[in-house]
Amino acid sequence: MSSTAPELQQAASLLRDAHHGVVFTGAGVSAESGIPTYRGQDGLWRRYDPYQVASIESFRADPSRYWQVALERGREMRQAEPNPAHRAIAGLEEAGHVEAVVTQNTDGLHQRAGSPQVLELHGNARWVRCLDCGAVEPRPQVQARLERELPPRCLLCRRDRLKPTVVFFGEPLPQDVLRRSFELAEDCDVMLCVGSSLVVRPAADIPWRALRRGAPVIVCNDEPTPLDARATVVLRGRAGELLPQLLELVVARPAAESALR
Repeated sequence: MSSTAPELQQAASLLRDAHHGVVFTGAGVSAESGIPTYRGQDGLWRRYDPYQVASIESFRADPSRYWQVALERGREMRQAEPNPAHRAIAGLEEAGHVEAVVTQNTDGLHQRAGSPQVLELHGNARWVRCLDCGAVEPRPQVQARLERELPPRCLLCRRDRLKPTVVFFGEPLPQDVLRRSFELAEDCDVMLCVGSSLVVRPAADIPWRALRRGAPVIVCNDEPTPLDARATVVLRGRAGELLPQLLELVVARPAAESALR
């Protein structure tokens, strides 16, 4: 099922009236940038065991499992660029209808697209920290060493427990980011959920918090989610196609009204 014009118009009307909108995103928003999702048909967790390559317990036991996957995926991560969905979200912020982006993603594409306030629930993959001495390096520098050194060693202490600053399975989410995200959900006048399966908790509780306090919730996803039955509007399809249309509808009326004055 694809979204119809009335559904897009309804979503645009909600966003047009918003001044404290929040966008909540998951892996699906970056899929069109070439970054695989985790749980989709071609998701990473169909190719790799997440508890072997992305749990803190497994990482501490053998960091090479994670870094082998990082070596295999390095090119697709380096080549990824913000897609039309990222840019449309930044456009909604620039137009004054969205206050912040809360994301489960670690790729930094929202920031590169121009979003000024991004809360990263699962950390970010742009830096690497040594679990032994605490030294921090930019991820590209570590990635470049993988061809000759796997797992990579810390340049300072020479130990091999370099970990990206992302949240692994078995680790808590950053509490300050989680707390601020729930505050935004409490205060928002609309929440737009894009590209998330809405099943990973506690992150998935954030849209439900907005819904329970009475804010309209828009779901934009190419697959059904647990929130669909309660959402105000459901947009089914590719985010890179739907969100630019949504942005155009949101900004078109104010621009037309301004031209008539």
